[in-house]
Amino acid sequence: MTEELTDPRPTTRIAAVGDIHVRENDQGKWEEFFRQASQQADILLLCGDLTDTGRIAEAEILVKELKACTIPIVAVLGNHDFERDNQKTIRKMLIQENVHMLDGDHIVIGNVGFAGVKGFGGGFDQGMLGMFGEKMIKNFVQEAVDESLKLDGALARLDGEYTDIKKIVLLHYAPIKATVVGEPEQIFPYLGSSRLAEPINRRDVVAAFHGHAHIGTLHGETSRGVKIFNVSRPILLRDGYETGFYIFEV
Repeated sequence: MTEELTDPRPTTRIAAVGDIHVRENDQGKWEEFFRQASQQADILLLCGDLTDTGRIAEAEILVKELKACTIPIVAVLGNHDFERDNQKTIRKMLIQENVHMLDGDHIVIGNVGFAGVKGFGGGFDQGMLGMFGEKMIKNFVQEAVDESLKLDGALARLDGEYTDIKKIVLLHYAPIKATVVGEPEQIFPYLGSSRLAEPINRRDVVAAFHGHAHIGTLHGETSRGVKIFNVSRPILLRDGYETGFYIFEV
């Protein structure tokens, strides 16, 4: 799918944030946030945990607040959005409000192609969990493998359908260890997986954005130098981004 930007700038300005955790009593809290993002960027990326506990009532508040946003929105769900098994309904509600929800899908806006998945855990580098042992462990690892394959498929379709576009990846879980550093090391396996970095490295991606690790590190790079940004809102506020979103130009 392709969406044209109106009055495109020489560069496309992307506002990215994750982990906004909208609650049932948040009505009116986020309007100014989305309004500012619309004024400062051409596209808004939402990197999962859009709701606090996956309640439909939280998603209803989010949908109302998003009406203040006047630029295209691209999003993935996070683990909190799955908490009450309402993820399909939440996704449908957001799609009905013209949010581009990615789950192994892609969208091209202007000259930028976005591919996204939620991702999953499993650990990083030499500490990455292997598919060996009990069935429960194999199922856990398979979920990470499946998410990586979905991401690779979305990027492959961008390669096959478009030329001369810049590719951006949208995730909730981290694809590298560097952007979760700051969290307790014991929970690294639950914060992301190096399996997600493989298609990012191989498919000529410009940058990837994720959330999930609230006390991690803003910026890192893959083994091949692809920029990775942990745009969890608590990190952005901690690091002095008063708007609560990160601006990236591509």
